Amino acid sequence: MNLILFSLEDLKRPLSREDPRAEHILSVLNTEPGQTFDVGQFNGPRGKATLISVNSDSLNLSFIWDMEILSLYPIDLWVSFCRPQTCRRVLQECTSLGVRSITFFYTEKCEPSYRDSRLWSTGEAERLLIRGAEQAFCTQVPELGLDASLQNVLAKRQRQGTSLALDNYESTETLGRRKTPTLPVTLAVGGERGWSSMERHALRDAGFSLVDLGSRILRTETACIAAISILRIQISEGLSHP
Repeated sequence: MNLILFSLEDLKRPLSREDPRAEHILSVLNTEPGQTFDVGQFNGPRGKATLISVNSDSLNLSFIWDMEILSLYPIDLWVSFCRPQTCRRVLQECTSLGVRSITFFYTEKCEPSYRDSRLWSTGEAERLLIRGAEQAFCTQVPELGLDASLQNVLAKRQRQGTSLALDNYESTETLGRRKTPTLPVTLAVGGERGWSSMERHALRDAGFSLVDLGSRILRTETACIAAISILRIQISEGLSHP
C-alpha cells in the first residue's frame, strides 16, 4: 500500500500489533522509531505519521495532516454481478482510478449465486475499496451499492449528466470518439454475457447511449478499466479547456 488509511477512531488509540497495518509498517516499510510514513484519514486529508515506539502489543504513532484531499472523478460505475474474482478486480482497480461510486446489481443473464459470495458479507468488498484507495495515494473511498436489478437502479437514479452503457452489439458509437461528457457520468457495464434485449430497451428509455470500446470483446474488469480511463481523459481535457 502506498498510503495507509486511518479512521478518526483509529487516531484515538495505539495501533494493535495484530492489525495488518502494523505488520505493513514494521515488516514491509521496515519503519524504525522516529521514522515517518505516508498516511491519510478516510475521506479526509493526507499527511505523515511518525512511529514513536513499538510495544509488545501495539504501536504508538503521531500524525501531522497538511496535504490537500485528492478528489474523486464524477463517475458513477454500475456493474452487473460477476464471478467474485472479477468483482474483486473491479472494486480495487476502479477505486484506484477514482470513481465516486460503484453499484453492483442483478442482470437477466448473470448467475444469481454471484450475489451470495462471501465477498459481500464478510467486509471483504469494503477492504478492497480501501486497498484501491491506498494504492492510488488517495483518502477518498467510493460509495458501494448492491441492488436487486438494473430496473431498481434506474428507478432510483436522478437524470443528470451523461449516461453511457457499454455494449458491443447495438452500440451507436465508440466511447473514445465521443465529445467531452456532461458531468456527472454514469457508466453501466453488463455481465459476462452482456445485456438482454429488455435491458437495452430500459437503458435507452432512461437516456443511456450505447457505446463500445472497439471491435474486441473484453472481460468485464478490463472493459471497466478501459472505459473509466477514457472518461478520465475526456473529463480532464474538458476541465482544462472550458
